[in-house]
Amino acid sequence: MSDALLVSILVPTLNEAAELPRLLDDLAALPGRWELIVADGGSRDATRQLAREHPAGARVLEQSGGRAAQLNAAARDASGEVLLFLHADSRLPRDAYASLADAARTPGIGGGNFALQFEGDRAFERILGAVYRFQRRHGYYYGDSSVWVRRTTFDALGGYREIAIMDDYDFVRRLERSTATRCLPGPATTSARRWRAIGIPRTVLAWFAIRWLYVAGVSPERLVRLYRIVR
Repeated sequence: MSDALLVSILVPTLNEAAELPRLLDDLAALPGRWELIVADGGSRDATRQLAREHPAGARVLEQSGGRAAQLNAAARDASGEVLLFLHADSRLPRDAYASLADAARTPGIGGGNFALQFEGDRAFERILGAVYRFQRRHGYYYGDSSVWVRRTTFDALGGYREIAIMDDYDFVRRLERSTATRCLPGPATTSARRWRAIGIPRTVLAWFAIRWLYVAGVSPERLVRLYRIVR
C-alpha cells in the first residue's frame, strides 16, 4: 500500500464540534491511502480538540483569514499527489479512493468533483440535488461537492484566491479553463442544513444571483453582504 497514490483530505473548519466527529469517524473507516489535515479558522468551540484527539489521526492547523486561507495553508502542509477539499458536513462515498486513483491515472485529467446528493429524501433535498446536477452539466459546481485536484494543477493555478466569498466558484472556473475535469460517480453527500431554513426559492435565487453578480464584476466584499441578507 505504501506505493499507492496518497490523497490529502483537507477540511476547513469553524465551530464544527457538532459535525466534525461524525466526519472523522467516517473517514477513519474509509478504504484508501489518505492523510487528513484539518485547517481551523479560529473556532470557539471544541473543534480543534476533537480533531486532535480523534483516532483518525488528523493534523490540525490554525489559520485565520477565511476559508480560502485555511485551504491554502492545508495544501502547503499536504504531501499527497491529489488534494481533496472536504466540508465538515459532507461525506465521501465508500469507493472514493478507487475513483480518485483511477482519475489520477488518466492522462489529461487535472481535477474535478464528486456527484452530489443532499442528505434526506424530502422534496427539498431532491430539488436541490436536481438543480445541482443541472449546474454541473454546464461546468458549475462548488466546494460542497468535494472538489479534488492534482497537486501539480493546484500549484499551477496558484491555489485559492483569498476573497470574501465565491472562492470555491472562482477556483473551479479556473480549474475548468485550465484542464479536463472529471465528475466522480459517488455520490458524495452533504447536508442541506444551511439552506433548509430559507426554502428552495431563496436558495436557488442565492445560487444564481450571487454567481452572476460575481461574473458581472461585483466585488466579493459587496457580495458577502448580500449573502448574509439572503441567509
